Amino acid sequence: MYAFYINWASSISFFAVYDINSVIFKNNVINSFFFLGSFLLIFATVGIILASFNDIIWDLWWMSIFGILSIFFLILLVYTLFFALPFNETYIINNGSPKVYRNGLYALCRHPGVLWFAGFYFFLWLTLRIPMLLWAGIIFCSCNFLYIVFQDRWTFIHAFEDYNDYKKSTPFIIPNFKSIKRCLLTLK
Repeated sequence: MYAFYINWASSISFFAVYDINSVIFKNNVINSFFFLGSFLLIFATVGIILASFNDIIWDLWWMSIFGILSIFFLILLVYTLFFALPFNETYIINNGSPKVYRNGLYALCRHPGVLWFAGFYFFLWLTLRIPMLLWAGIIFCSCNFLYIVFQDRWTFIHAFEDYNDYKKSTPFIIPNFKSIKRCLLTLK
């Protein structure tokens, strides 16, 4: 079971190298580390579920309600990371000093993915009720929070020329009334 935590720890390392690369080296090959990290995170989560498959309490009513919410948060997470942003400029080509994307979900807060990530793991745990998945979710979300603090205080300040201005106008994680309104007005 702990091998899955090692995979996840490796995924965080890939994410960190991806971020450092986006500021210092700007090597297009290292940009693939984001996807490698994502794959390792998926592998760790699926591995925990499969390793604990016999421990799942099969209550279809319970599972369907929370399973739908888990899938909803997963869709939000995937959309936020891969479709809400200009894909090539974000993950593939690393030229110049790009500007912050401020519309849609990125008008809601500076790191909307962390909300969807936590929601996904919380409702996945409620769906399957695997104790190891609860601990994995807590550890994964805690490390994800530390990762976005690193992004907010170092990576994005150096990667985006207008990030400090974005920080003044958009909440860190918890949306406020003004940011919710701006999100709804700019959501495509």
